[in-house]
Amino acid sequence: MGSSMAKQRSEGDLDRELDGLPAELRWREWMRRIEAVLFASALPMSREALGRVVGQGVAVDLLIEDLATDLSDRPYEIARVAEGWMLRTRPTYAAAIRLAGGMGDHALDLNEFDIAVLAAIAYYQPITRDGLKDVFGKEISRDLIGRLHERELIARGPRSPRRGAPYTFVTTEKFLVAFDLQSLRDLPDLEQLEDAGLSG
Repeated sequence: MGSSMAKQRSEGDLDRELDGLPAELRWREWMRRIEAVLFASALPMSREALGRVVGQGVAVDLLIEDLATDLSDRPYEIARVAEGWMLRTRPTYAAAIRLAGGMGDHALDLNEFDIAVLAAIAYYQPITRDGLKDVFGKEISRDLIGRLHERELIARGPRSPRRGAPYTFVTTEKFLVAFDLQSLRDLPDLEQLEDAGLSG
């Protein structure tokens, strides 16, 4: 009970409305709060989550726009990813970060076939291992599925209605982040990939 009261007190200590500040300073403080939350989070933050740190009825989208403008000369930017926003390094600096060994958990470290299986899961989800076998014409190992699951790029989906009710696999929010997609609708069209010789 003591810890829940402490939590309520700490949340209550955050002055969201900032009525004591002039409008311009209030707006800047809200922008800084959003920047701090995005900086601290490894995953995209939703509009609702960001709205909890600013005044009631404040347009989070406008704060994000102003913050993006404010960060225009920085080596990082705000990106819309997976139904939320996150800070990410601008592509111009990716090579420098890789060279310095700063990719950490963001480096996927997957081989070409792993990525092909991941793409098949993304396009055909929810899909079973048998479904993947149909796509590739060969058995997909549990180890490969395990690697994708360990990196949190896929998760178990609903059980298939097929005999034995095997598990299906689906992609995760971390998949969207890793491939810089706002949603699965941003995946390239399969027909375009086939026309370019990048599929099948």
